[in-house]
Amino acid sequence: MTTPRWEQAGIRVETLTGKAIARVIGDVATLRIAVFRDFPYLYDGDLDYERDYLATLGASPRSIVVLARHGERIVGASTGAPLIEVEQDWSAPFMAQGMEVMNRFYCAESVLLPTWRGMGIGHAFFDAREAHARGLGLTESCFCSVLRGDDHPAMPQTYRSNDAFWHKRGYRPLDGIIARFSWRDIGQSSETEKTLQFWGRSL
Repeated sequence: MTTPRWEQAGIRVETLTGKAIARVIGDVATLRIAVFRDFPYLYDGDLDYERDYLATLGASPRSIVVLARHGERIVGASTGAPLIEVEQDWSAPFMAQGMEVMNRFYCAESVLLPTWRGMGIGHAFFDAREAHARGLGLTESCFCSVLRGDDHPAMPQTYRSNDAFWHKRGYRPLDGIIARFSWRDIGQSSETEKTLQFWGRSL
């Protein structure tokens, strides 16, 4: 078996569940703010909010955080929990369409510093979360991604979406399953509403 590129580069991947998540909340919150500043999220993050969000996630004994470490430094993190156990704003789009939520796992987000991208860590993150979801007896996996126009002034010329990667993982956009959330973009003085598209696949 070929050793993954990330492992060759000295990265190790580990998983934490439930209460064990508490000990990395500060590091993961800081990492999320750093990565989500970039397009397409452009998120002007708030550390207190991030800590509260992760604490809520960790309150579920069935939640998971997958970490990528280089030495002791956390350079990437990926989170997830059963959809029914996260804030109802995330399950509401499914319920509004009459879709089952009890059997769904929510892959909340993955963040990874630029230096370590392109090594297969994203696949390791999905592998770990999907295996965790199957272990819980769940049969569907989902996540959502913010929609930005192709003409957005902040989009770098070198930007490539993750759509091809997600398709490779077997995910497809879920027709009509849309979430709307507000946050403050970098350089803006107030929050604006964003549209997020849910993607899903069977496990």
